[in-house]
Amino acid sequence: MEAGRLRSTLSETLGPVNATDLRRAHALVESGRVHGKVVLAGFGA
Repeated sequence: MEAGRLRSTLSETLGPVNATDLRRAHALVESGRVHGKVVLAGFGA
């Protein structure tokens, strides 16, 4: 931020929202290896 730049914490984007991707997202978070955010794309589209 000091250099005038933002750094995203996004580490994984999954989508569209379905049972398979929900399971993958949950497994990633539970693994403890995710550094940042996991996003499910396509929600509400």
